[in-house]
Amino acid sequence: MVEIFKCMPLKDGVSWNLLISGYACRGSLGDAVEAYRLMLREARVDPNRITFSTLLILASSSSFICLGRQIHCQIVKYGFDSYVFVGSPLVDMYSKAGFVREAKQVFDELEEKNVVVYNTMITGFLRCGMVEDSKWLFRGMVERDSISWTTMVTGLAQNGLEEEAIVMFREMRLEGVGIDQYTFGSVLTACGGLLALEQGQQIHAFIIRTCYDDNVFVGSALVDMYSKCRFIRSAEIVFSRMPHKNIVSWTAMIVGYGQNGYSEEAVRIFCEMQRNGIDPDDFTLGSVISSCANLASLEEGAQFHCQAIVSGLISFITVSNAIVTLYGKCGSIEESHRLFNEMLVRDQVSWTALVSGYAQFGKAKETVELFERMLDHGVKPDGVTFIGVLSACSRAGLVEKGRSYFKSMVDDHGIVPIADHYTCMIDLFSRSGKLKHAENFIKEMPCSPDAIGWATLLSSCRVHKNMEIGKWAAESLLQLDPQNPASYVLLSSMHALRGEWNEVANLRRRMRDKRVKKEPGCSWIKYNNKVHIFSADDQSHPDSEKIYAELEKLNTKMIEEGYKPDMASVLHDVTEADKLDMLSHHSEKLAITFGLLVIPQGLPIRVVKNLRVCSDCHNATKFISKIAGREILVRDAVRFHKFSNGICSCGDFW
Repeated sequence: MVEIFKCMPLKDGVSWNLLISGYACRGSLGDAVEAYRLMLREARVDPNRITFSTLLILASSSSFICLGRQIHCQIVKYGFDSYVFVGSPLVDMYSKAGFVREAKQVFDELEEKNVVVYNTMITGFLRCGMVEDSKWLFRGMVERDSISWTTMVTGLAQNGLEEEAIVMFREMRLEGVGIDQYTFGSVLTACGGLLALEQGQQIHAFIIRTCYDDNVFVGSALVDMYSKCRFIRSAEIVFSRMPHKNIVSWTAMIVGYGQNGYSEEAVRIFCEMQRNGIDPDDFTLGSVISSCANLASLEEGAQFHCQAIVSGLISFITVSNAIVTLYGKCGSIEESHRLFNEMLVRDQVSWTALVSGYAQFGKAKETVELFERMLDHGVKPDGVTFIGVLSACSRAGLVEKGRSYFKSMVDDHGIVPIADHYTCMIDLFSRSGKLKHAENFIKEMPCSPDAIGWATLLSSCRVHKNMEIGKWAAESLLQLDPQNPASYVLLSSMHALRGEWNEVANLRRRMRDKRVKKEPGCSWIKYNNKVHIFSADDQSHPDSEKIYAELEKLNTKMIEEGYKPDMASVLHDVTEADKLDMLSHHSEKLAITFGLLVIPQGLPIRVVKNLRVCSDCHNATKFISKIAGREILVRDAVRFHKFSNGICSCGDFW
């Protein structure tokens, strides 16, 4: 192109505009500006509206506001400031840079305004969060096209006004305006944000009637909407029927699986995506690494870590944050911290990931120190950060420090507490035995605790044998959630500790009558790319005979070392021998024993449990780690336990 241009004997404004446009299409900002300079100074050709429009679009896409301002001056000099063809990209350039006042001034000074410049100004307002201004301008338009309506639907959804976005979409339909893929995508995003499944299904039906169900953009939005509404099977059906899939479609399905607790499926479909020849981007890779973190699958997570390094995607902060979280959730907090230190750029998520990792490990001192460092670096914590800090304080018995942080969260950082923060504070008081403080805190709360909050209090009442507050917590939990088994189970255990077996039997009868089922405890361990799941007294595993034989040997050695079974962990009125037999075959003990049999010496044994580890299993695992000379990592529903040489990282406070 350049060579042909140079060979031209005569060059007019059209030739120069084509050269500038060619550089702009290639993203060559410097060359385009230099061509414009030569056009003015050497060729002495005056620019026109095409010239200015091209340069403004280039300055806007390159976020080069200084160049845009200079071009604006040139526009005024040559008398094009009242031209709508130039005014529209000028409004767009200023609004994209966040200079909405300047954009509005340009808009107001235009002698004539068409629908394009109105749409551009509305987009600018919405981009800067000025929703009322955008609505006022939209309602004042004499003529609106489909872009005007779609811009409003999209902008309202992006500004968190999902209900208004859906209302706007309905109004758009009543007006008979043509709806395209972008309109459908935006309104489906609004439905997903509101968890409005019924509206989403109605829009899906409309999509089928208008033959947009084969559109890859709309299909991806449908997968995302159903996933957010927790209708993962519907998301799967939409995804499987899509004739064409791009990186957005695959990512929507991967994220959907992860959000709905189907982490194994997320990993599977990621691998399927790669087999289909689609390379992941930073968001996709970060999502699958997060799924590995949820599974505590360090093997697969480490493979994706390698892929991030080889592909160069590790330079993206979304991927780095996911990797830091992965190692923290898989028990390698030291590796997590090392990778955090290697990050060139860190954001709020990076710091929160490490704070939460230390908190889950029960390392309160390190959690607090890291949080203070975060504040010193000028990084603003969010609600999730404080959940990590408060939970660390509760698990280490740092009552006053936890109180101080809760007050600071509200007073200094302006964060409105949610149920999780209140639960942390209830846990902080009750875990330390300050059950009366917990009771008073609950009574002073602006709203009643959720089911987890009441269960937290009830659990501590069991530990500290406070039947009075325990009954209050149990009754409150039953009133809030009659089908929640926690109140029955925890109250039963309190009566069992007091030997009140008639009360235990009554509670079990009530559970049976109300058809309340306790979630069965299970533990799992990954070996040779397969997840091995165990439940109490489980004999379904192919190696059950070997596992039980090895466990018997371990029990004998443990007793010789001073282990005493905690009979209080058995909530049944049976003989001591039966209690001992029940304790011996808990799911985590079976999983750990299997790990000792198959995982090579020198490698840690990683077990995940869906419920909280009982006191007997916790004590037994300490003995096993010492006898076997192995490092054992157990991630239960509450926290991480790292057992080594007879000691647990939680300091027996969990």
